[in-house]
Amino acid sequence: MTRPGDPGHAAASREASAAVVATDATGATGVVVGAADAARHGRPWTLRRRLLLIVATLLVAVSAVVGLVSVAVFHGSSVARLDANLDSTISRANLAISGQPPGFPGDPSAAPSLVLNIPGQEAGTLAALVPAEGEPSAGYITEGGRVLDLPAELAEVLAEVPADGEPNSISVGELGDFRALALEQTDWEGVRIVLALPLAEVNADSSQLALTITVVALAGLVIALGLGSIIVARALSPLERVTATAQRVSELPLDRGDVALAERVDVDDDGTEVGRLGSAFNRMLGHVASALTAREQSEQKVRRFVADASHELRTPLASIRGYAELTRLHGGELPDDVVHALSRIESESLRMTELVEDLLLLARLDEGRELVHGRVDLRSIVVDAVGDAQAAGPDHDWSVDAPDGVVEVSGDDARLRQVLANLLGNARVHTPEGTEVVARLRTVGGRARLEVVDDGPGIDESVRATLFERFARGDASRSRRAGSTGLGLAIVRAVVEAQHGTVEVASEPGHTVFTVELPLAP
Repeated sequence: MTRPGDPGHAAASREASAAVVATDATGATGVVVGAADAARHGRPWTLRRRLLLIVATLLVAVSAVVGLVSVAVFHGSSVARLDANLDSTISRANLAISGQPPGFPGDPSAAPSLVLNIPGQEAGTLAALVPAEGEPSAGYITEGGRVLDLPAELAEVLAEVPADGEPNSISVGELGDFRALALEQTDWEGVRIVLALPLAEVNADSSQLALTITVVALAGLVIALGLGSIIVARALSPLERVTATAQRVSELPLDRGDVALAERVDVDDDGTEVGRLGSAFNRMLGHVASALTAREQSEQKVRRFVADASHELRTPLASIRGYAELTRLHGGELPDDVVHALSRIESESLRMTELVEDLLLLARLDEGRELVHGRVDLRSIVVDAVGDAQAAGPDHDWSVDAPDGVVEVSGDDARLRQVLANLLGNARVHTPEGTEVVARLRTVGGRARLEVVDDGPGIDESVRATLFERFARGDASRSRRAGSTGLGLAIVRAVVEAQHGTVEVASEPGHTVFTVELPLAP
């Protein structure tokens, strides 16, 4: 039961109204803004979360607007009804005064009872008679229907209401908020009559409406987010299948070999955007698979041609070299220019034979032919290879940094010697005289790590990415004084990868490192 005369109730009503409206207008929005800040400062949000955040933001905004407008309209209409009651109240007061003689009765303190203690006046009504000169007198109707006087300071508040014929909102101390109307009394010259009705019930009803709208809006928001999460999840499930398929395709080794690209998205083209995306993605995978198949067939043809050509060239090259040696060893005298020509034929045929052997080796490795695997002491290979390199390049400073014990790997002894010889030969050919070259051997986590380090001018960054490709050649800073074929490092990578190892290079001026890692023998 609302008690207009209860100061605590009026203050509580104002605080509840302000709290509810503030919650409806800013509380949910603050949650959404906080979530947006968290998304902005944390990891990127998924599309599902973004959609739900947008839906929640729109619902909060619409609910806040609807709530504020509804409360404002309801409050305005309630105040209008209260003003109509106030007009009726002051009309009854005028009728009561019109039958009285001019001026206050003998007891001025009893004057407010003339306009309050009449039929139809509501509990909580305030009234004041304000003379042109002298102190105003005021009173109010209690819940029990009694008429009591108001203190002088509260009577002064009523006396300040302007006699403009329009209702005004005032705050009467501990009694709360009121709507007051002041009129000049024509029967009593120089006297104004002021009546006021409490706003506590109107404020309480507005607060209750705001609270109800807030609760309903929050419940609707929770239900909408729950249903929206299910609907969005079902709508985006084809897109998630597209993402999963793309992830699996991205993990396939598509750069080489015979690729069986059988991955497809299980999605129906139902005319939706996601369905069309899935169908387009499947068609794209089909085109990619066709292109990869054509590429692999072309590469197989090239490999077979290189292998067949290399195999067929071995015999004529051997014959050329043999006849050149036979002619040079002939007992008769030959002109110097003929001897020089024969020596050049022999040397070039030897170089051509090495090139053919390298091409044949690469072709066999491309075909997946297994190397000879056995237990190989990598330390002894390093020591022997560095000794050979020192004999071939005495102008360089060669050294070995290896453990004292045996470092065994599972691999092909001849091919591993070729790997190390190519790496050391690369350092010898492409660095100036006096360069320090170190062959370092270590065991790290079940793998043997072999490093060939030199303090030469380094490898230009523009050719570093293609350094292990076939017929790749270094830049001018690592000159080809020995006529490199560009197959040495390609053979290194092919042999190492065929033995389940890895090879990498890191280079800067004054420090170049080729790193080979191979699994240790069990």
